[in-house]
Amino acid sequence: MSEPRASASAHPAASVTLPVQHGSGRSVWNVDAAILLVEDDAGDALLVEEMLADSELESGLIWRKTLAEGLTFLRTVSTPVCVLLDLHLPDVHGLVAVTQIVETTPDAAIVVLTGLAEAEAGLTAVATGAQDYLAKDRLDPQALSRAIRYALQRKQVERAAAALRANQLMARENARLERGLLPVPLLRDQSFDAVARYQPGRAHGLLSGDFYDVVQTPDGTVHAVIGDVSGHGAAEAALGVCLRVAWRTAVLCDTDPLEQIRLLEAILVAERSDPHAFATVTSLVFPPHAAHVRVVRAGHPGLLVRRGTEVEWVEPEGGMALGLLPGAGQWSTTELALPSDGGVVLFTDGLFEGRTGPDSRLGEEGLLAMARRLGDLAARPFIDALVAGATEGASPYGGLADDVAVLHLGWRKTPHE
Repeated sequence: MSEPRASASAHPAASVTLPVQHGSGRSVWNVDAAILLVEDDAGDALLVEEMLADSELESGLIWRKTLAEGLTFLRTVSTPVCVLLDLHLPDVHGLVAVTQIVETTPDAAIVVLTGLAEAEAGLTAVATGAQDYLAKDRLDPQALSRAIRYALQRKQVERAAAALRANQLMARENARLERGLLPVPLLRDQSFDAVARYQPGRAHGLLSGDFYDVVQTPDGTVHAVIGDVSGHGAAEAALGVCLRVAWRTAVLCDTDPLEQIRLLEAILVAERSDPHAFATVTSLVFPPHAAHVRVVRAGHPGLLVRRGTEVEWVEPEGGMALGLLPGAGQWSTTELALPSDGGVVLFTDGLFEGRTGPDSRLGEEGLLAMARRLGDLAARPFIDALVAGATEGASPYGGLADDVAVLHLGWRKTPHE
């Protein structure tokens, strides 16, 4: 018996999947997919080719005699593929062939070709990952066409369902990370005003390593921190959660602010998966109703100080970011005056690094100018307007690429106001 013509054919690309009426009156389906037959028997291969030619599908057939040859083809094809798979091949036998295709080419649809007495094997193949099975002894053009179209459709549904599950998993993971990174401020009374805002950047589905926290200790002192772990993704977010929880624990254990920074660096170095990862941090201490705030800054951007309607950019003395040169960092405490009608605004660099032109960014000066225009706003509308302004300025250039965290902190004029 001569070998089938399929051995040298290449599949034609088609752009639609609607039936086309030929002159004979027969409906022909153009399938935007490759059809690969993995079969070592030339007679069976010729039978499949003839059935396909007589079917309602308009597509070429690619024939490979071994699973290894089939896998080689699957690695090179970019269009959807339906694999017609014989379970008795020279280089592999039984369901192992299905497993190898599923593992190496998970997007390929599989129709197993079985013998008449192998119905149980066909069902098991479907349970293993195939989309359908056909008995060679009962093969006909309509059954073959239907099995191929249904297998491709089922694989598409499987991919959509997997993507939905992945999105749901990501949403749940995002919620867990959010609870860890962005906690509710732990304040013991209403004498202190802490307003927070977080906005994820367009580049990530998950939160990144931006984190913040506010804790009031029993003596009335308010402690605050804001930080940013370099990089983006779940690992960075998890590291940010670790640092945030460690900072809160250190505060509640009455650890000195400078010792807190050294502790955070030690934890970062121990927990990071990337040896080049680092974190910038600013921590503040507000003594009870005092006219000053103490600041420790480790590589983090400056801050905004609000005095009535006036706004200024302040950069307290700082040291290097955590993790750049472990153990070599030197940090100090700076005391800033804080009038009764004042407050401080902390933020991560995503707030001012957004593009405002092809070759320009908002920058620190642009952020300060915008903040001064908003100086008469209260805390919540002030930070909302800052984030909105930065977002709007970057929107023509793809929006803010990085996450943004903002904290507005200060004593209320009158306790319980």
